[in-house]
Amino acid sequence: MGKINFARVLLGGLVAGLILNIGEVLLNDMVLGAQMKAFFAEHKFTEPGTNFMIVAVVLTFLLGIVIVFGYAAIRPRFGAGVKTAIIAGLFAWFGVYCYSGTIDGMLFGIPMNAMLMVCAWGLVEYILAAIAGAALYKES
Repeated sequence: MGKINFARVLLGGLVAGLILNIGEVLLNDMVLGAQMKAFFAEHKFTEPGTNFMIVAVVLTFLLGIVIVFGYAAIRPRFGAGVKTAIIAGLFAWFGVYCYSGTIDGMLFGIPMNAMLMVCAWGLVEYILAAIAGAALYKES
Protein backbone atom coordinates (compact mmCIF):
# COMPACT_ATOMS: atom_id res chain seq x y z
CA MET A 1 0.00 0.00 0.00
CA GLY A 2 1.68 3.17 -1.22
CA LYS A 3 1.43 6.67 0.10
CA ILE A 4 -1.08 9.10 -1.36
CA ASN A 5 0.36 11.05 -4.27
CA PHE A 6 -0.82 14.55 -3.37
CA ALA A 7 0.42 16.07 -6.63
CA ARG A 8 -1.84 13.66 -8.53
CA VAL A 9 -4.70 14.30 -6.10
CA LEU A 10 -4.35 18.00 -6.92
CA LEU A 11 -4.17 17.38 -10.69
CA GLY A 12 -7.10 14.96 -10.75
CA GLY A 13 -9.03 17.14 -8.32
CA LEU A 14 -8.68 20.23 -10.47
CA VAL A 15 -9.98 18.28 -13.48
CA ALA A 16 -12.87 16.92 -11.40
CA GLY A 17 -13.55 20.46 -10.13
CA LEU A 18 -13.57 21.80 -13.68
CA ILE A 19 -16.15 19.20 -14.69
CA LEU A 20 -18.26 20.02 -11.62
CA ASN A 21 -18.05 23.77 -12.34
CA ILE A 22 -19.06 23.26 -15.97
CA GLY A 23 -21.96 21.06 -14.85
CA GLU A 24 -23.09 23.68 -12.36
CA VAL A 25 -22.99 26.47 -14.94
CA LEU A 26 -25.00 24.36 -17.37
CA LEU A 27 -27.53 23.43 -14.70
CA ASN A 28 -27.94 26.82 -13.05
CA ASP A 29 -27.68 29.06 -16.12
CA MET A 30 -28.91 27.01 -19.07
CA VAL A 31 -31.33 24.48 -17.57
CA LEU A 32 -32.74 26.26 -14.50
CA GLY A 33 -31.83 29.89 -15.19
CA ALA A 34 -35.35 31.16 -15.85
CA GLN A 35 -36.89 29.22 -12.97
CA MET A 36 -34.18 30.44 -10.58
CA LYS A 37 -34.72 34.09 -11.58
CA ALA A 38 -38.47 33.69 -11.06
CA PHE A 39 -37.92 31.98 -7.69
CA PHE A 40 -35.56 34.72 -6.51
CA ALA A 41 -38.01 37.43 -7.59
CA GLU A 42 -41.00 35.67 -6.00
CA HIS A 43 -39.20 35.34 -2.66
CA LYS A 44 -37.47 38.72 -2.88
CA PHE A 45 -33.99 37.14 -2.79
CA THR A 46 -31.17 39.07 -4.38
CA GLU A 47 -29.51 37.25 -7.25
CA PRO A 48 -26.04 35.88 -6.49
CA GLY A 49 -23.32 38.41 -7.20
CA THR A 50 -19.66 38.22 -8.10
CA ASN A 51 -18.50 37.35 -4.58
CA PHE A 52 -20.87 34.40 -4.45
CA MET A 53 -19.70 33.19 -7.86
CA ILE A 54 -16.03 33.38 -6.85
CA VAL A 55 -16.64 31.47 -3.62
CA ALA A 56 -18.80 28.88 -5.40
CA VAL A 57 -16.20 28.25 -8.12
CA VAL A 58 -13.31 27.99 -5.65
CA LEU A 59 -15.26 25.67 -3.34
CA THR A 60 -16.28 23.52 -6.30
CA PHE A 61 -12.63 23.11 -7.31
CA LEU A 62 -11.84 22.20 -3.69
CA LEU A 63 -14.68 19.68 -3.79
CA GLY A 64 -13.10 18.10 -6.87
CA ILE A 65 -9.84 17.77 -4.93
CA VAL A 66 -11.69 16.23 -1.97
CA ILE A 67 -13.38 13.70 -4.27
CA VAL A 68 -10.05 12.58 -5.74
CA PHE A 69 -8.49 12.52 -2.27
CA GLY A 70 -11.37 10.28 -1.19
CA TYR A 71 -10.71 8.06 -4.20
CA ALA A 72 -7.01 7.82 -3.26
CA ALA A 73 -7.94 7.00 0.34
CA ILE A 74 -10.39 4.19 -0.51
CA ARG A 75 -8.41 2.82 -3.44
CA PRO A 76 -6.37 0.35 -1.34
CA ARG A 77 -9.59 -1.24 -0.07
CA PHE A 78 -11.68 -1.20 -3.27
CA GLY A 79 -8.95 -1.30 -5.91
CA ALA A 80 -8.05 1.17 -8.62
CA GLY A 81 -10.58 1.93 -11.31
CA VAL A 82 -13.97 3.21 -12.32
CA LYS A 83 -15.95 1.35 -9.62
CA THR A 84 -13.91 2.96 -6.85
CA ALA A 85 -14.14 6.37 -8.52
CA ILE A 86 -17.93 6.01 -8.64
CA ILE A 87 -17.97 5.15 -4.93
CA ALA A 88 -15.91 8.27 -4.15
CA GLY A 89 -18.24 10.37 -6.31
CA LEU A 90 -21.30 8.91 -4.58
CA PHE A 91 -19.98 9.89 -1.14
CA ALA A 92 -19.68 13.51 -2.26
CA TRP A 93 -22.96 13.46 -4.18
CA PHE A 94 -24.86 12.18 -1.17
CA GLY A 95 -23.50 14.89 1.11
CA VAL A 96 -23.84 17.77 -1.31
CA TYR A 97 -26.86 16.99 -3.48
CA CYS A 98 -28.92 14.33 -1.80
CA TYR A 99 -28.69 15.41 1.83
CA SER A 100 -28.05 19.16 1.66
CA GLY A 101 -30.08 19.64 -1.50
CA THR A 102 -33.12 17.90 -0.04
CA ILE A 103 -32.91 19.74 3.29
CA ASP A 104 -32.42 23.13 1.59
CA GLY A 105 -35.06 22.37 -1.03
CA MET A 106 -37.65 21.55 1.62
CA LEU A 107 -36.65 24.58 3.69
CA PHE A 108 -37.07 26.97 0.74
CA GLY A 109 -40.13 25.31 -0.79
CA ILE A 110 -38.54 23.94 -3.96
CA PRO A 111 -41.00 21.63 -5.78
CA MET A 112 -40.20 17.92 -5.40
CA ASN A 113 -39.95 17.34 -9.17
CA ALA A 114 -37.31 20.08 -9.42
CA MET A 115 -35.39 18.61 -6.46
CA LEU A 116 -35.42 15.16 -8.05
CA MET A 117 -34.24 16.52 -11.42
CA VAL A 118 -31.42 18.46 -9.78
CA CYS A 119 -30.44 15.44 -7.68
CA ALA A 120 -30.30 13.24 -10.80
CA TRP A 121 -28.25 15.89 -12.63
CA GLY A 122 -25.82 16.00 -9.73
CA LEU A 123 -25.52 12.22 -9.68
CA VAL A 124 -24.36 12.17 -13.29
CA GLU A 125 -22.13 15.23 -12.80
CA TYR A 126 -20.39 13.84 -9.71
CA ILE A 127 -19.85 10.38 -11.18
CA LEU A 128 -18.33 11.83 -14.37
CA ALA A 129 -16.12 14.21 -12.38
CA ALA A 130 -14.94 11.43 -10.04
CA ILE A 131 -14.12 9.10 -12.94
CA ALA A 132 -12.19 11.81 -14.79
CA GLY A 133 -10.29 12.91 -11.70
CA ALA A 134 -9.50 9.34 -10.64
CA ALA A 135 -8.23 8.53 -14.13
CA LEU A 136 -5.40 11.01 -13.54
CA TYR A 137 -4.51 9.66 -10.11
CA LYS A 138 -1.53 7.32 -9.76
CA GLU A 139 0.05 6.10 -6.52
CA SER A 140 3.41 7.57 -5.49
